[in-house]
Amino acid sequence: MPMPSSFPTRNFKRFKPTDLCLVKPILSPQTNLSEAVSSLDLLHPRGIRLPSNVLVTLLRRCSDTKSYREGKLVHLHLKLTGFKRPTTLIGNHLIHMYFCCGDYVHARKVFDKMEVRNLYSWNNMLSGYVKLGMMKQARSVFYQMPDKDYVSWNTMVVGYAHCGRFSEALRFYGELRRLGIGYNEFTFASVLIVCVKLKEFDLCRQIHGQVLVVGFLFNVVVSSSIVDAYAKCGEMEDARRLFDDMSVRDIPAWTTLVSGYALCGDMESAAEIFSLMPKKNSYSWTSLIGGYARNGMGHKALGVFRNMIKHQIRPDEFTFSNCLFACATIASPKYGKQIHAFLVRSNVTPNPVVVSAIVDMYAKCGSMETAWRVFNFSGNLQDVVLWNTMISALTYYGYGKEAVTIFNDMLKSGVKPNRTTFVAILNACSHSGLVHEGLQFFKSMNIEHGVVPDLEHYAHLIDLFGRSGCFNESMKDLFMMDCKPGDPVWYSLLGVCRLNGSLRLGREVTEFLIKWQPQSSVAYVVLSSIYAALLKWGLVEEVRHIMDERRTRKDLSISWVEIENEVHAFPGSDGLHPLKKTLYSALGHLNNQIEDNALHLTER
Repeated sequence: MPMPSSFPTRNFKRFKPTDLCLVKPILSPQTNLSEAVSSLDLLHPRGIRLPSNVLVTLLRRCSDTKSYREGKLVHLHLKLTGFKRPTTLIGNHLIHMYFCCGDYVHARKVFDKMEVRNLYSWNNMLSGYVKLGMMKQARSVFYQMPDKDYVSWNTMVVGYAHCGRFSEALRFYGELRRLGIGYNEFTFASVLIVCVKLKEFDLCRQIHGQVLVVGFLFNVVVSSSIVDAYAKCGEMEDARRLFDDMSVRDIPAWTTLVSGYALCGDMESAAEIFSLMPKKNSYSWTSLIGGYARNGMGHKALGVFRNMIKHQIRPDEFTFSNCLFACATIASPKYGKQIHAFLVRSNVTPNPVVVSAIVDMYAKCGSMETAWRVFNFSGNLQDVVLWNTMISALTYYGYGKEAVTIFNDMLKSGVKPNRTTFVAILNACSHSGLVHEGLQFFKSMNIEHGVVPDLEHYAHLIDLFGRSGCFNESMKDLFMMDCKPGDPVWYSLLGVCRLNGSLRLGREVTEFLIKWQPQSSVAYVVLSSIYAALLKWGLVEEVRHIMDERRTRKDLSISWVEIENEVHAFPGSDGLHPLKKTLYSALGHLNNQIEDNALHLTER
């Protein structure tokens, strides 16, 4: 449908039953959206105007499928049939359609041309800006609103929570509570996002109390959100207690608890809850698969996936990304290729997260060439997630200079780097000794790209200087920032102390970390390494003795080998292999053989 330079003026007749055969393709929900929109061309020459409810249905379909071209054509049809200034109902759906397709400019134009705007019109604009992360524009609309309801306030709370401005989110929530204009389940769900992001257990308890007082605890959405918040804060006892008290539990509620246990590393409890679920959906299965994958149990994750397929549950893109991650953790190219092939056969359109998982899987399985090929042929190089994955993959193999090149290519492509991008590139520079490049990237974060450095970025900067022998610079950067106990910065500093043999500072940092995280083995192990590097064997033994007294155990490293389609893990998930005696006997035999051969060589 060509765009005319001006719109002809003519009288349009109302839709009549006799026109039914003409508009039947448009009215039928089975008709392809593109075909339905194309049928609009037949109406304009005949002077037929469709009822508002049909136009609204078309716009809603465009919104749901993010069909920008079709949405624009529906809008053009409205203009051609005399709706230059659409009614409030149609205008609201046009605004929603444009925002769903990411075109905030045309959404604003429609809003500005509306002769009558209702509260839904304003909330529509507010929600659209928030979903696009445009909080400055959202705030401006909010303060221009003639009337606001709790939906307006909820939207602002969610927007600020998702963009990391938690104090503003809490301020808006507090103001909503003070005004007393009402609330719904999403009011509490939105502020619980802040609790989850901040991992503030006390704040969770406060919100839980408020929900209890106003009588909203019966609402399954609110209760599930509180369970999720407790779980994300690591308080599984409180999460389980609330879950057990819920009178109604839907699939998301059960899945929330499964995810919570998985997040805390308690896969036994996660599997138990999963087995008790009366009904399961794709998300439930994916949560258990992801839990096993994240906790280093890749083979179990793939086993759950096999059972999922046996139960004829259709996997989605999140299922595939978790399965690919599981293959990456066990470095199994065989299973990775099978999952990739199954993904292709399933006709699931891979989103950038799935493509990134494919790239990551091939890279960690030793096939960097295949990873590079998938990256180049992905066809969606405007997504920062994919670039981040490629930079991390190159870093994994020590290709620091190549990672820097990819970063520069990303900027040339017009893709805006985010927080994760700078974590990856600083890590690449750190492991490749690219001090100058790393420092330039760090300085450009806030100035050129608007990314505020956080503790993880400082950790990599300290590590960068430490690995390059610039110990004083590491200390200078440490004192330029605020550090909390247990943050990655302190662990980076410990690594620097180990590399530079700084016994005194290493001991001070270790004591500080042990005080705040007595059950973490990392500080003990690094301090022991520092002592060993300085040949202080008595102190090494002392550290190990303290670990034994406090029952602190170093995480076991696991190796595996695949023999006749069966994977053998060493030392095994329980620390022992069933053929332990046979294995050690064979190793002893090999050791003796090596010693005998060495003796013969010496005698010659």
